[in-house]
Amino acid sequence: MRILSICVGQPRVVEWQGRSVETSIFKSPVTGTVTARRLNLDGDRQSDLTVHGGAAKAVYAYPSEHYPYWRGELPDADLAFGAFGENFTTEGLLESELRVGDRLHVGSAEFAVTQPRMPCYKLALRFGRLDMVRRFHKSGRSGFYLAVVREGDVTAGDEVTLVRGDDDEAETIAEMAASY
Repeated sequence: MRILSICVGQPRVVEWQGRSVETSIFKSPVTGTVTARRLNLDGDRQSDLTVHGGAAKAVYAYPSEHYPYWRGELPDADLAFGAFGENFTTEGLLESELRVGDRLHVGSAEFAVTQPRMPCYKLALRFGRLDMVRRFHKSGRSGFYLAVVREGDVTAGDEVTLVRGDDDEAETIAEMAASY
């Protein structure tokens, strides 16, 4: 298990369906070490803190294993890591295996799995497809949010150590996402 890519982005205003929308869904991979802070990664910001970000959603992780599926579904889309607005593109961490409370040790930081992602219309904006939120939800490929338990430094390529939470009976992230 490891972090393949670390992506950050700043808010920007884009035109969507005849109106100006501020969004931070456009993330780009960075090189070198990035510090994970309580509310986000250095160099990253969320646009609408009423529904994005905060301590429980400081970092969004998306499994690299989902990218081949989306390349088949969206053959004309640019699907570089970060395309789904994720901060971490991961390898070996799937929603079907993770539960709320599981801990991830990465670099000198520690994270806790908190919930699946339920995207808003900005995912549709990102891909220029009105059906994208529905397709994303239906795919069962939600990714997952992380809280920063211990601030620290992370680098693309870092190994991830998974420490299981206390509740072996808790729903997996995939089960939670399916119930939304």
